Amino acid sequence: MAGINHRIGLPFLVIVIQLSLSTCAPTATPELYQEPTVTPSLTTTPTATIVWFPPTATPTLFPTRIITPTQDYHPNLGEVLLSDDFSSSDSWLLGKTSSGSAALGKNELTIAISEPGAYEYSIRQTPVLSDFFVEITASPTLCRGEDEYGLLFRLASPGDFYRFSLSCDGQVRMDRVVGGRASSPQPWTRSGAVPPGAPSSSRLAVWAMGKEMRFFVNDEYQFTVSDPLLPAGNLGVFARSAGQMDVTVSYTDLIIRDILQ
Repeated sequence: MAGINHRIGLPFLVIVIQLSLSTCAPTATPELYQEPTVTPSLTTTPTATIVWFPPTATPTLFPTRIITPTQDYHPNLGEVLLSDDFSSSDSWLLGKTSSGSAALGKNELTIAISEPGAYEYSIRQTPVLSDFFVEITASPTLCRGEDEYGLLFRLASPGDFYRFSLSCDGQVRMDRVVGGRASSPQPWTRSGAVPPGAPSSSRLAVWAMGKEMRFFVNDEYQFTVSDPLLPAGNLGVFARSAGQMDVTVSYTDLIIRDILQ
């Protein structure tokens, strides 16, 4: 019996030791599972969001256009419908806001902005135009980088219009604003016709007949946009601060011509 107990005792002792070691071994801590947090959302009645300017994209670089000198990009011009030397404020909506002002000076309309990111404009109450050729001189005196200025046309309401923009770093674009939301049928494009910085001066022009619209800076053709959404409306001018500095732009010598059918 003593021999049997001796033979059984060794394996039994090994089992006891293994059990003891396994009991003392560190137990792996199970990973804690966290229930995902769900933030309740409030259901509200959707409201129109005014996006005056579309997001800024990288300017599109186009090869230099070779324009045939004899080609007429603004044909069939008729008589002068209106010539405005900005000596009277009767037809322009002017005023002052917390971010800037639109005021009439000596034969000029000046838009001044004193708040970063602000947008100011002035609208001419008459005439309402459909097919036309318009020219106006824009002269920024405080302006840099992506600050912009230009012409509003076929303005049917404060939230429905086309906008021809020049930037202070030498770019041009055309925006369409419908229902207070802006898009760019013609995105930013570098133009050698736009003098960068300020002080400077540029003659802006738009030839519009039906859905076809052609754009010019300093008598140089820039691009054509075809869009039927806004057939008629008023004219206006604007300026916008894209940075932290003040912006001041003056407008002079507005001429509107008829287009012969």
